Amino acid sequence: MDEHEEQEFAEYFAARRDSVRRTAYLLCGDWHRADDLAQTAFVALHRRWSRIRDRGALDAYVRRTLVRASIDESRRPWRREQQVDRLPEPEPAAERLDEQVALRADLLAALRQVPPKQRAVLVLRYFEGLDVAGVAKALGCSEGNVKSQTARGLTHLRAALGEEVETRG
Repeated sequence: MDEHEEQEFAEYFAARRDSVRRTAYLLCGDWHRADDLAQTAFVALHRRWSRIRDRGALDAYVRRTLVRASIDESRRPWRREQQVDRLPEPEPAAERLDEQVALRADLLAALRQVPPKQRAVLVLRYFEGLDVAGVAKALGCSEGNVKSQTARGLTHLRAALGEEVETRG
């Protein structure tokens, strides 16, 4: 890459770094893994930067790379969760938790219980705000698959939360 392209990439990276990291966190539920996933997505983008003609599609490219990396990571045997007989001691809670923080924590915990592909669909639909066609394009699958994965994912999420999940869109 020439100096101009490096500058363009650096500007894009600076503008999108936090958003991509947040999306990665919603996909995997762990900030350290989210950092790794975001780095994987940006490294892949950097490798192909000079060959990308449509700069308007950069977000879609990064999003697709991020989702694929997240699903691939979940398939690796050393990433699987293991059952333990005794739970670790909880961290001391703050004096007063705000209701939004508690709801967010519950939602994130429940989201981690949703299978990876369904989680990816839910994050792209309801966090990223993509429509069914946009999610299908990002994941490289049919719109029907997105709809069924969304329905299954919401069912898993409802079961994990033990209540009705409100969706918009």
